[in-house]
Amino acid sequence: MSLLNKTGMDWLRQIARRAMAGRQLLPDFSTAAQAQAGAFAAPADGRSASLRDLCALPWVSIDNVDSRDLDQLSVAEQLADGATRVLVAIADVDALVDIGSPIDDHARINTTSVYTAALIFPMLPERLSTDLTSLAEGQERIALIVDIVVQADGTLRESAIYHGRVRNLAKLDYPAVGGWLAGTLPVPAKIARMPGLEAQLRLQDGVAQCLRTIRHAHGALGLESMEVRPVFTGAELSDLQPERKNRAHELIEDLMIAANTVTAKFLAVHKVPSVRRVLRTPQRWSRIMALAAAAGESLPGTPSAIALSAFLMRRRAADPDAFTDLSLCVIKLLGRGEYVVEMSGEQVEGHFGLAIHDYTHSTAPNRRFPDLLTQRLLKAVLSAGKAPYGGDELRLLAAHCTAQEDNAAKVERQVAKSAAAMLLSSRVGRHFAGSVTGAADKGTWVRISQPTIEGRLMKGFDGLQVGDRVNVKLTRVDIERGYIDFIRI
Repeated sequence: MSLLNKTGMDWLRQIARRAMAGRQLLPDFSTAAQAQAGAFAAPADGRSASLRDLCALPWVSIDNVDSRDLDQLSVAEQLADGATRVLVAIADVDALVDIGSPIDDHARINTTSVYTAALIFPMLPERLSTDLTSLAEGQERIALIVDIVVQADGTLRESAIYHGRVRNLAKLDYPAVGGWLAGTLPVPAKIARMPGLEAQLRLQDGVAQCLRTIRHAHGALGLESMEVRPVFTGAELSDLQPERKNRAHELIEDLMIAANTVTAKFLAVHKVPSVRRVLRTPQRWSRIMALAAAAGESLPGTPSAIALSAFLMRRRAADPDAFTDLSLCVIKLLGRGEYVVEMSGEQVEGHFGLAIHDYTHSTAPNRRFPDLLTQRLLKAVLSAGKAPYGGDELRLLAAHCTAQEDNAAKVERQVAKSAAAMLLSSRVGRHFAGSVTGAADKGTWVRISQPTIEGRLMKGFDGLQVGDRVNVKLTRVDIERGYIDFIRI
């Protein structure tokens, strides 16, 4: 296709496919994987005596508006003593994806779904992830159930994991549910027409808030990330709209963190190796201390999640408009999470950002390979079978998952930068107000709003610090490379 005939969508898709190949990620499924997916006639039925029929419970999913690869459902029950029982259902992907099958081979290579501005590269064929292994609305599916009793103060009292059959009563979305919970939007129509569903979601939200409160008391970091969603008019990119977490995101996040914590402890109790998700104690703590000092505050000389959490809460209250930029800076300085293996009798580092030691990824097996690994380990315990992976193999897989997650993030950033450059291509020479989001030897970075885009400051960066407000002029864009250059004015 010639450049003259290429739409913005076409261009970004080509950039995305090249970026995938350049980062050792497969953009397409093999012929064998496609044939395997096409051979499935129905979802796994899992009809066995040990399977609990939980279809009568008011299960719901909350996800993005356009999500179809639904990994988890949730439901809650108020107990007589003031505690709350929370059940999280996780799609049983392993029931259809055998170890060593063509689909598993693809998932094992990529290890994650890759979400770019113009094209999604799913980890599993859509015949599975958006259909047969998705916990879709109105469909019965088998699932792993994480059963948690949360006391009124937010502590976990007891837990269990077992197999169950579930049915998604309602597919809900973050914007509508979040706005309703925050009191800025009316009750969504789907909730209003189902008796008892409003009270059910209020109960889930209440227990999630209790879980969040106790995590923050232990030092969990209340960072605010902001995703940018591309908006296309036809096949042309017309805008990049910021999307922030809302109350519904927090509800799901808190319940999934609890489920992942229970899962990690369950495997440890049964002396089974587990793939842990860790965020190590930050090595760039002195830079975080400098951020606090620039805001007129101080942090201790040694890394402290509790002290950093308190600092972030104060800054959110003092300057909410600048908090997103501060959060972005802290996120960069904390470094990336990684996957490591914890063997029976060993103890690896925990998750600094969540202030949790026992933590794994288990709640998104349609989208992440580490979650599928964890699911297979859980099912081996539940069936009293042999662990499907040895320790050495798990260590190799954990390191590979970390590397591929990083590659996937680079692909997503590359396409996002190209989309941003595309959107700004007609605005070269214009002036913008922005804030400094990165200042180091390798470059100084500025983020503007309307549209929300980050670019490199090529001139006038001397003396600038993270968080400084600046006025800049856009001097150059390169759509293929995703370059956006500013100079200070």
